[in-house]
Amino acid sequence: MKRTQIPQSCKLGEGVVIEEGVQLGENVQIGHYTVILADTIIGENTNIGSHSVLGCQPYKNKRVKHDVSKQSPLVIGKGCKIGQHAVIYAGTELADEVLVGDMASIRENTAIGEATVIGRNAKVECRTTIGKGCMIQTGAYITADMIIEENVFIGPEVSTSNDKYMGRKPVALKGPHIKKGVTIGNNATLLPEITLGEYAVVGAGAVVTKDVPGHRTVAGVPARIINRKGDSK
Repeated sequence: MKRTQIPQSCKLGEGVVIEEGVQLGENVQIGHYTVILADTIIGENTNIGSHSVLGCQPYKNKRVKHDVSKQSPLVIGKGCKIGQHAVIYAGTELADEVLVGDMASIRENTAIGEATVIGRNAKVECRTTIGKGCMIQTGAYITADMIIEENVFIGPEVSTSNDKYMGRKPVALKGPHIKKGVTIGNNATLLPEITLGEYAVVGAGAVVTKDVPGHRTVAGVPARIINRKGDSK
């Protein structure tokens, strides 16, 4: 049986559940009725809100395409902030200083870079990589099998997808690839497999159906380029 040692510097709220094999760093604070599942690793100076669940194992039924196996432990870096009612699955790694808002959900096999913000009620699906210094705002939906490079801004309620046939025929799932420095406005929709080039801008409410070159701005439904590199502002 794996033992769990809780440093004296840690502060635990009422009704906290910590399973076997959990590793807590110094000065970790855990809010009321939060559950830390087996083997989860939490770095020093991390704060976790109330009623959160960390280290879930995935599950499936016959409609789920990908195999689901037991995942490696959830790893949360130093100085992270996890809000109330957050759910983070095993097999995922959060780098140092990541902030996860209230009611956010982060699935398995996801990597999130240093100092990135996952906003309130945002959803991050499995097998996705998010670089350092990103801002994923309130209610954004980040699909599975997606790559987001560093210093990307994704506005509230942005939606992304990874299945161009919407389940009607078998296809390899592939979400958008968002390169560094991209800015995406509120309520924009990104279709599967597209690439947004470095420092591209997507206007609020746009529906992006094809690749966007770097340093371009697109807007509309479907999204079209409204400026070109070198245009005056």
